[in-house]
Amino acid sequence: MLDLRRYVRDIPDFPKPGILYRDLTPLMGDGAAFAETVQRLAALVAGHGAEVVAAVESRGFIFGAPVAVRLGLPFVPLRKPGKLPFRTRHGRYDLEYGSDGIEIHEDALTHGARVVVLDDLLATGGTAGTAIRLARELGAAVVGAVFVVELAALGGRERLGGVPASALIVY
Repeated sequence: MLDLRRYVRDIPDFPKPGILYRDLTPLMGDGAAFAETVQRLAALVAGHGAEVVAAVESRGFIFGAPVAVRLGLPFVPLRKPGKLPFRTRHGRYDLEYGSDGIEIHEDALTHGARVVVLDDLLATGGTAGTAIRLARELGAAVVGAVFVVELAALGGRERLGGVPASALIVY
């Protein structure tokens, strides 16, 4: 089993001074590490009994789409505002260095669907918490949240509305 942590590059002061950015591009750039990451994420998603994988733009897509394919599940994108062509629900959230928003198509999830929200990184929980809220507004049952990396000191799990969360790498 690969030590995935060794494929994460630390970049200090990005995107602004005082932020230590955890860069996953070396992990994605190594075929074996990327494949193992997708395999481990798929096991976590399957463990929640998911019926749908919902992933957040943009790096969440990189991991969420192959997990959905591997498990034979539908993939639902949560995108930046203005990127989806149909009627959407919108949510805003704060980041550790600003604010942003995501949207989901109003017809993306069926009532009661067992959804796992997947993203590359859990920091303050704003993005994932908003994704969970939007999925619930559409009537879905959010049964888990799965991440490649979690920055535990930032307390993001507290903003996930009681949804069980797991990460492959925890700092």
